[in-house]
Amino acid sequence: MAKKLIDLIGISKSYGDKVILDDLNLYLNENRFLTILGPSGCGKTTTLRILGGFETPDKGRVIFEGKDITMLPPNERQVNTVFQKYALFTHMNIEENIAFGLKIKNKSKSYIRDKVKYALKLVNLDGYEKRMPDSLSGGQQQRIAIARAIVNEPRVLLLDEPLGALDLKLRQDMQYELIRLKNELGITFVYVTHDQEEALTMSDTIVVMNQGYIQQIGTPEDIYNEPQNAFVADFIGESNIIGSTMVEDRLVDILGTKFVCVDEGFGNNQPVDVVIRPEDIVLTEPSGGIIKGRVTSAIFKGVHYEMEVQAAGFEWLVHSTVLKEPGSEVGIWVDPFNIQIMHKPESEDEEQEHYED
Repeated sequence: MAKKLIDLIGISKSYGDKVILDDLNLYLNENRFLTILGPSGCGKTTTLRILGGFETPDKGRVIFEGKDITMLPPNERQVNTVFQKYALFTHMNIEENIAFGLKIKNKSKSYIRDKVKYALKLVNLDGYEKRMPDSLSGGQQQRIAIARAIVNEPRVLLLDEPLGALDLKLRQDMQYELIRLKNELGITFVYVTHDQEEALTMSDTIVVMNQGYIQQIGTPEDIYNEPQNAFVADFIGESNIIGSTMVEDRLVDILGTKFVCVDEGFGNNQPVDVVIRPEDIVLTEPSGGIIKGRVTSAIFKGVHYEMEVQAAGFEWLVHSTVLKEPGSEVGIWVDPFNIQIMHKPESEDEEQEHYED
């Protein structure tokens, strides 16, 4: 079992009357790539800043390997942070930028020189020591910011939406670079983003947040395939979310038609939410489906067609490599294993979880 590194216990934070975090509990294990994912204002960046020592919680404790570091300043933690704005010193060359933290620690010139070379090699920018920041591209500047952080040998690297300012292709390239760096360094990465695809691509573990609460924690596969509530299902990828009735174990009434599923334990005739991903819907001839419908629109998306199908008073979103022309009569069929059943929440606040591997 992975070793626990950091424990956030009962963390609450408010700014005036606005509650940002409310009794958040989360722990992080060694050598993980953990992503905190959520919309703007959900509390993800505040969580990161509390981890890094840039914010102090109103309540709760930050424990690092059994030691309370809640009140420790950033420079006394084994944690370094890379922000979206790279904050490179424009009057210093690359070597001086990377060496800045080591000079403050009074490291020897030979030690600093070796560490700078090592950090530049890690981020694939060997030989850039004498370049100035403004001569580099956005992606290269981001790599220098990462090199400046890792040269201090942190146990944890915090990354606050570091790829947000990059174009799509460069952002995708940097995602793979970060995965490689994490594997080479063997340290814990904590990454904050609102980009679902980014989180699914890079993470060992994803923490989905909304309005100061943790909604779900799990692997990318768990989060995508087994969302625990409608917020997660809607936020992670695209979904058909339909208010339904669980008739009995393994049988759910969706829009007046009974679908076989694999879920049990919800009780009989209980209101539930059903989640069906667009790629899990099969369009058949009208007689071959569970319900009948009509294609109302179709858009080519490159790897698939995105179609809308009107059926049983609901607009179904369907992704398929086989085009059904608008106006076509079709049947809708879904494999029982691809019908996800969720309890309807009693309130907007979802119960938090405490992360365990």
